[in-house]
Amino acid sequence: MKSIPFLIIANKNPDYCASMKVFRVLLLLAFLCPAVVQADQKTKPLNFVFFLVDDLGWSDLKTFGSSFYDTPNCDRLAASGMKFTSAYAACPVCSPTRASIMTGRYPTRTGVTDYIGAAAGKAWRRNTRLLPATYTRQLELKEFTLAEALKENGYATFFAGKWHLGNEGFWPEDQGFDINQGGHHRGGPYGGKKYFSPYGNPRLEDGPDGEHLPDRLAIETVKFMAANKNKPFLAYLSFYSVHTPLISRTDLRDKYLARKKERGLEAKWGKEHNRQVRLVQEHAVYGGMVEAMDLAVGKVLDGLNEHGLEDNTVVFFMSDNGGLSTSEGHPTSNLPLRGGKGWMYEGGIREPMMVRWPGVTKPGSVNDTPVTSTDFFPTIMEMAGLKPQLPLPIDGVSFTTALRGKPQDRGALYWHYPHYGNQGNAPTAAVREGDWKLIEWYEDGRLELFNLADDIGEKTNLATKHPDKVKALAAKLAAWRKETGARMPTKNANFDPGKREGR
Repeated sequence: MKSIPFLIIANKNPDYCASMKVFRVLLLLAFLCPAVVQADQKTKPLNFVFFLVDDLGWSDLKTFGSSFYDTPNCDRLAASGMKFTSAYAACPVCSPTRASIMTGRYPTRTGVTDYIGAAAGKAWRRNTRLLPATYTRQLELKEFTLAEALKENGYATFFAGKWHLGNEGFWPEDQGFDINQGGHHRGGPYGGKKYFSPYGNPRLEDGPDGEHLPDRLAIETVKFMAANKNKPFLAYLSFYSVHTPLISRTDLRDKYLARKKERGLEAKWGKEHNRQVRLVQEHAVYGGMVEAMDLAVGKVLDGLNEHGLEDNTVVFFMSDNGGLSTSEGHPTSNLPLRGGKGWMYEGGIREPMMVRWPGVTKPGSVNDTPVTSTDFFPTIMEMAGLKPQLPLPIDGVSFTTALRGKPQDRGALYWHYPHYGNQGNAPTAAVREGDWKLIEWYEDGRLELFNLADDIGEKTNLATKHPDKVKALAAKLAAWRKETGARMPTKNANFDPGKREGR
């Protein structure tokens, strides 16, 4: 089959970029027939369901160690597929990770290095030693998305839930999705009655008064799958849950209040820098939010079975960053991991991840191969038998070898967060290679080295004991920043050391 190269778009004008996207789709559809390229044409093309949960911590699922939250549907997904215990988000906050999934590119390349809407540069008003780096405030139209790659090859594409990758003109329907149910510029369900209808969401029609948002998003996802069961599809369900505002169904909240009382649980606190960090999972409202998300996952999994789609649908499950443990209600604990959302410690970037690839992943298997959110794009392309000629370089590495239960060395993983966020962290970067992880603090150049195999809680800094390892990893991190064009924070001329720092 003749290969048609994609055009590299240099013009930054949104209207021009959008028109070029349409042209590219029409060009490919004209030449690629049949559009879906499969290694074995006798088999049904694979469908893809992708669950992305907002702010879900690594230990928030029962299958990942929670003894307080009930998550039977996520647990059955793990039991029927493969659980990854060293899966990472590309950033400790949401928008950069979401962009990395869509593009297979590190946040340093897309320019989306902070949650969209955060203050940066000259707009910064907090008393901090550094000025956060500027960042790109939308997923640029020049980026080639997962949805576009699949759509151009005959897939129906569907998005539901949280987008948070730019204002109108940069919404899911502008980035390769045929249908968009609820995705717009805001980072949480902040309109109307929040998690209950009426939602006040410009991309989601209100349901009956009191309808619950996670349930509604699951219903829309199942409707889409049923309508497209005779063609390949991507159904991307990006939950607003379990992001703030902390609001639960009353019945589920009451269930966890009773459990908390029955077990005699009380809040316990530790310290991370100057922030309190929750040490016990006992937040009843949050428990209700986690379970509601799990019920919605179950509805979609049941829909796959009901419509005869289970055997040819790959299911992914992931969170966009660590659980919220040091701010905004501190609703969960990420122990045994240190820190949480916004932090470069494992609690901020290590995520609960599961994959079910029928006929390939061994049911109930566990894999400790380090993978990151950039890796979904090339993995899905390989699963689908597609080899698109990409207009921009990607950083992701397919982990299909790991999914087949074979050893895979993914190589080093990198992070760069030149911002302060809302959770108490300062600008940092990190690299993990093998069991070793190095964190660089941009304020003072401090370096922390941990061996994650021996110290998953990052309690013991080994930097002074292993200077050669520090030197090698620091050099790798610096070279990666340069190669990917990382924007750096700068000295804050208005910082007043006599006043409380704005962390």
